[in-house]
Amino acid sequence: MAPGSLPVGSRGTASLVVAAEHTAQALGSGSVPVFSTPRLVALVEQAAVDAVKGWLAPGETSVGTRMEIAHLAATPIGEHVRAEATLAAVDGRRMTFEVAAYDAHEKIGEGRHERVVVDEQRFLERVRRKGG
Repeated sequence: MAPGSLPVGSRGTASLVVAAEHTAQALGSGSVPVFSTPRLVALVEQAAVDAVKGWLAPGETSVGTRMEIAHLAATPIGEHVRAEATLAAVDGRRMTFEVAAYDAHEKIGEGRHERVVVDEQRFLERVRRKGG
């Protein structure tokens, strides 16, 4: 990643139709069959990855390091959910995103997400060493 190569303001999106496997009930984060907070987190991470797609150098990737999310409203099975991420700041290899998610009726989530740009091979080698 060249310094200043990530354009602040870059936007990404991700979406899905809520299915049974996306619910709090299915993921163990609650007992109700509505779109779960863990799946909301994953969706906004997908949007952040999309926001910088094509801007990282060959061999680089980004990893999530921090998530602050407010899950504002429940969404039932069968509804379309869309997440948006906007690159708000870049500090060296650290990227900060403003994130939000919506269903067809209202904003269902908002927050901030941080990712760090890493060399993919070096990152995976460190992980392998942990595994023995």
